[in-house]
Amino acid sequence: MTGSAGHEPFIGTCQHGGVPLARRLTLPDAVAIGLGSMIGAGVFAVWAPALGAAGSGVLVALAIAAVVAYCNATSSAQLAAVHPVSGGTYAYARAEIGPWAGFIAGWCFVIGKIASCAAMAMTFAAYAAPDGWDVPVAVTAVAALTIVNCFGVTRTALLTRILVVVSLLGLAIVVAAGFTAAPGAAPAPLPDATVYGVLQGAGLLFFAFAGYARIATMGEEVVDPARTIPRAVTIALLGALVVYALVGAATTLTLGADAVGSPAPLADVLAAAGWEPFAPVVRVAAATASLGALLALLTGIGRTTLAMAREADLPRFLSAVDERWHVPRRAEIAIGAVVIVIVLVADLRGAIGFSSFGVLLYYLLANASAFRQDSDVRRYPRALQVIGALGCLVLVSTLPPVASLIGTGVVVAGVLYRAVRLRLTP
Repeated sequence: MTGSAGHEPFIGTCQHGGVPLARRLTLPDAVAIGLGSMIGAGVFAVWAPALGAAGSGVLVALAIAAVVAYCNATSSAQLAAVHPVSGGTYAYARAEIGPWAGFIAGWCFVIGKIASCAAMAMTFAAYAAPDGWDVPVAVTAVAALTIVNCFGVTRTALLTRILVVVSLLGLAIVVAAGFTAAPGAAPAPLPDATVYGVLQGAGLLFFAFAGYARIATMGEEVVDPARTIPRAVTIALLGALVVYALVGAATTLTLGADAVGSPAPLADVLAAAGWEPFAPVVRVAAATASLGALLALLTGIGRTTLAMAREADLPRFLSAVDERWHVPRRAEIAIGAVVIVIVLVADLRGAIGFSSFGVLLYYLLANASAFRQDSDVRRYPRALQVIGALGCLVLVSTLPPVASLIGTGVVVAGVLYRAVRLRLTP
């Protein structure tokens, strides 16, 4: 079977004779993994910086982030339907544009999402760990979930479902408190919105949306991927948008500018609404959501690493699939080790900025790949891919300069690695 634009579809397993990944994930499993990736640390932590940047335009920023995320999601779904294999945009860009585009996409995904894993682990520890124990608890969380991933994706999907349910229960309490509160004084007024501030807020909020790609990167493990993946991406994204809109409105109405600078704005919503006894529930939900996102992220990065290793874009040592559990165990362990190193040496703000840089470039290439597909496999109009690509470029331009410079340096280092490897390999 040939792919669109005259390219062969990237089928990593068959081409390289490795052990295939088992197709075990159903539609509910895939939706749960997508929700577990999106409804994570972001929804509990992003409102303080987003309100500080966007001010009174924070809900407009949320809408912009959602539009860009939707365009990117449709591109990922359209590509995944034609290339139902592990690797996500690494596989898609390789098939639709060429090996170099695929490598850059995969490299941006790996480095960006490794930073996301570190951010999720840090956020989990901030909510769950006693004072002074943040780093040991974060390291322990990464190690424990890496072990979970090494024993099969079915267990990963089940645990992710449980984590999503607990997270949603905590968020429901926050929304109920925010909309039923009768505060003695009006919330502190937010600063007026500016165009740049709203775009910066959208860039921050996009970080919380970005988990839907985890579904596409698991294409080799989804039952009936051509039908399941597009449906799962849409359902998970719409579900996350509804949750974010409700939580954002509750936070804005209850706290206003008082949310800016708060390390735990959703706990502050309960305090302002007079629901202090429920604060421990929200703390548990925040820690649980962070853990769920970390779990799903580790899974997705492992699959992209597997796909890249099969093509020698990363060391082939990482391409082995465990014959009993059907998981890329070496890749999972390597990713977990790198995340632990970042937790030990970086801070949360730096991890988020670096992650956003890689993720937005990854989706830029996803939109470019989908744009090149022929009409016979097209599910969405090309205008969505154009909007998505432009949105990625605009949002990445709002990132802090230091994060962009470091991100550029790491991307260039990856390109140099591949160039040297191609030169040395006959």
